[in-house]
Amino acid sequence: MERGEVYGFSAAMSGAFLLSCLLFAAINRRQRGPYMDEAFHVPQAQAYCHGRFLQWDPMITTLPGLYLASVGVVKPAVWLFGWNFYLLYLLLSKIHQKNKAVSGFQRILSTLTLAMFPTLYFFTFLYYTDPGSVFFTLFAYLMCLYGNHKTSALLGFCGFMFRQTNIVWTVFCAGNVVAEKLNEAWKTELQKKKDEKISSRKGSFPDLIRILRFLIEYLISLKNLVTLTVLTWPYIILVMVFFVFVFINGGIVVGDRSSHEACLHFPQLFYFLSFTVFFSFPHLLTPTKIRKFLLSLRKHPVQYSLVAVISSFLIWKFTYVHKYLLADNRHYTFYVWRKIFQRHELVKYVLVPVYMFAGWSFADTLKSKSIFWILMYFVCLLAVTVPQKLLEFRYFILPFLIYRLNIPFSSLYRQLLELAFYIVVNAVTFYLFLNKTFQWPNSDEIQRFMW
Repeated sequence: MERGEVYGFSAAMSGAFLLSCLLFAAINRRQRGPYMDEAFHVPQAQAYCHGRFLQWDPMITTLPGLYLASVGVVKPAVWLFGWNFYLLYLLLSKIHQKNKAVSGFQRILSTLTLAMFPTLYFFTFLYYTDPGSVFFTLFAYLMCLYGNHKTSALLGFCGFMFRQTNIVWTVFCAGNVVAEKLNEAWKTELQKKKDEKISSRKGSFPDLIRILRFLIEYLISLKNLVTLTVLTWPYIILVMVFFVFVFINGGIVVGDRSSHEACLHFPQLFYFLSFTVFFSFPHLLTPTKIRKFLLSLRKHPVQYSLVAVISSFLIWKFTYVHKYLLADNRHYTFYVWRKIFQRHELVKYVLVPVYMFAGWSFADTLKSKSIFWILMYFVCLLAVTVPQKLLEFRYFILPFLIYRLNIPFSSLYRQLLELAFYIVVNAVTFYLFLNKTFQWPNSDEIQRFMW
């Protein structure tokens, strides 16, 4: 970092820290006792602090990483959480290191924006698994990008201890290595054939078929498989540990399994895309992108019609509504579902064009990445969203952050607009949480609105 960038980074981090301290004080003045899932997490942490490691609340469904951090078994994690801001900066710098046009101010601005990402930022003030889960997973990703794969796998294990589904992002880290080797081999293949018409990014359907054929031929080669195994063995060991855990535990969920049953909930992908467009609208919902999408629609009506039919079928056959979504009016998702999806039976189909634009715009912003990276990310995105029956915005945090970290830098105006939007959303969120309380019938407890 240059001296000016160091000063700017220090000022941004200090300002964010001061604001967080003030919010933390305000929340603790208003909400004295455990709230929502804290009612389960806090007593469990207290039991660990008293040395009762065999005591377990059956309502808790995640592994004890949060409580181990609290009791000091992994004590460094307690203060490492405060480095999330720096971690995001390092990731942005590493991923976009070849883009010399990006200024230090833009990197700091993007770091501040992602640190203020509303869904994650809110839960840093509650005793939830999300901050630790995000920290260790993104730290693992950073170490992967630097080639420190054993360290990355170890950090991935810490992330797994906070939330079991984070094993998907361990596969993602391994996939980064595989995608890089595939891209190198593909470029070599192009040079051999001197075929400049084929791209390693986006292309016509025949080009994609040729890439798929190359992918299959590469992966069935014993020599290539040995090379990839040597490069990714720390991740392979962690994935094997995960499968052993699933076998012994009888499933991925610990504790209450009745409310966390896996299913093929394909519309979760559509909800995630809509979520991403909402929080990245300065990058995804622009006049230029809308025009390009409409032009693409006119050029390929058959393909888009097929996508619309498949999307409608997936919505028809694979839409699930969790009991928590309908019953818990403290969460924003309750109101999203009631105000939008429950207005009419046909609403979920009417939204298909919105999903199609969201998917196209989402993919368009990733066109700077190789086709192998995009394929790997998309597989991980499906694995982490589709099996979830409950529509819960917290489940979208990590796939969103990884996406947002990897898209190209936009203009300074769009970055400032995004930051301003996050600040407004956070202000509304905390105002509602602190001031607009309510009570349920037959209950004296104060209820609060939250993500």
